[in-house]
Amino acid sequence: MLRISFISKNREKILFRLKKRNFKKIYLIDEVLLLDKKRKKIQNILNKILEKENILSKKIGKLLIKNKNYELNDIKNKCILSKNKKKKLKKELKDILFIINQKLINIPNIPDKYVNKNFDKNNILFKEKKIKKLVNNPLPHWELTKKFNLFDLSLGSKMCGTGFSVYIDKCAKLQRSLIQYFLDINIKYSYKEYNLPYLINEMSGISTGQIPDKENQMYFIENDKLYLIPTGEVPLMNCYRDKIFNENDLPIKATTYTPCFRREAGSYGTKSKGINRLHQFDKVEIIQITSSKNSNYALKNMILHVKNIIISLNLPFRILRLTGPDLGYSSSITYDIEVYSIAQKKWLEVSSISNCTNFQSNRLNIKYKNNVTGEIALCHTLNGSSLAIPRILVTLLENYQTNYQINIPKVLIPYTGFDSIK
Repeated sequence: MLRISFISKNREKILFRLKKRNFKKIYLIDEVLLLDKKRKKIQNILNKILEKENILSKKIGKLLIKNKNYELNDIKNKCILSKNKKKKLKKELKDILFIINQKLINIPNIPDKYVNKNFDKNNILFKEKKIKKLVNNPLPHWELTKKFNLFDLSLGSKMCGTGFSVYIDKCAKLQRSLIQYFLDINIKYSYKEYNLPYLINEMSGISTGQIPDKENQMYFIENDKLYLIPTGEVPLMNCYRDKIFNENDLPIKATTYTPCFRREAGSYGTKSKGINRLHQFDKVEIIQITSSKNSNYALKNMILHVKNIIISLNLPFRILRLTGPDLGYSSSITYDIEVYSIAQKKWLEVSSISNCTNFQSNRLNIKYKNNVTGEIALCHTLNGSSLAIPRILVTLLENYQTNYQINIPKVLIPYTGFDSIK
C-alpha cells in the first residue's frame, strides 16, 4: 500500500508511473489527498479541544480548592459541550480514515523507472539460441500421456470439474521429485523452509495485495470466511507480519512448497490445453525481505538462483522484463523466466520474480532498525517461483521424449530412482 506521505510528496511521479500500468482509477490519488487534508483539519480541531480540556481540568482543580462552585458549574458545562463535540469529531475522523484506507488498497504499486509501458526487444534480457530436440516430431504432453499413462484430466474432471489433473505412477513421482529437488537447492542457498497452511483469512490476503485485486480469482469458503491460497507467497510473507528486524539480520530468506488454487474465472480452456493451466497446481516459492538499499541486489540474486535451477535441468529458457500493464498488483518490477516447449512450439512461464519495494511491507508492517541512525524504516519484500511445477513438468516430458521413452534429467535421477519413463 502506498503511504499518504509518499503520495503527497510525489504526486506527479506517481501519476506518471501508474499510467504505465494503464491504471484506470488514477483519480483515486487526488481523492486520497483531498480526504487527507480533511483528516488533518479534523485532527487539528481535536488537538485544540484536547488542549482546551487540559486547561479546563487545571482550572477545575484550583476552583475545587477555593470552593468556587458557581464558576465550577460553568466550566463543567463547557467540558460537557467539549466532550460531545470531541465524540462527533472522533467518529468523523474514524470514518474518513476508513474511506482513505479503502481507496489506498485499490491503488497498485508504482512501476519501477525501468519498466516500459509497451513491449519491445529490450524487454527480452536473455534468450536461448540453440534449442535441441531428441525426436523429429515431438508430441505435446496431452498426446504423450496416451502413450505413457502420465496423468488423467478426465479423472480430475470427474471428481472436480475441468482444470484439475490426476498424476499417475512415475509421473506422480517425477512431480514429487521436482518439488524436493527445488526445495533442496533453495535450502542449500540459505532459504529457510516453512510448511504452511493452505487457507488464509481476509487480512492475510489484504496484507500481501491479493485482496481486493485478485479476490474474484480466489476460492472462498463462505462458512469459515477463509480463502484457499493462490500462491505460497501469501502465508509465507504473513509469517513476518508486524515484525521489526535489526538491519544486521537482513536479508530474510524463506522457501515453501504449497499447492496453489486459482479460479481463473472465464479463462480456463480458452487458450490452454493439457496441464498448461490448472485450477490447482504445485509450486515452490522463495521470498526475501531486505533493507531498501539492498532490494535490487536481492532481485538479481533471485533471478540468478532460478536461472541456475533451470540450467541444471538443461531446459531452453528466456528472461523477460514485464511491461507496466502486465505487472502484478504489488510489484514494482517483475522478471518472467520462460522455458521453451519443442512440441507446443511456444514459451511457457515457469517463474515470476518480483520486487515489491515497500508496498507489501507497509501493509504487513514489516520494518527494520537502521544500524547507523537507529531509525525504523519499512523493509522491501521480494518473491519468486522456484519453480511452478506443471509447466516445468510439461517441458521435461516434451523436450526429453524419444520415440520409445521419456528420459529423466541426470540431476533428478537420485530423486526419482529411475532414468526414464517407458
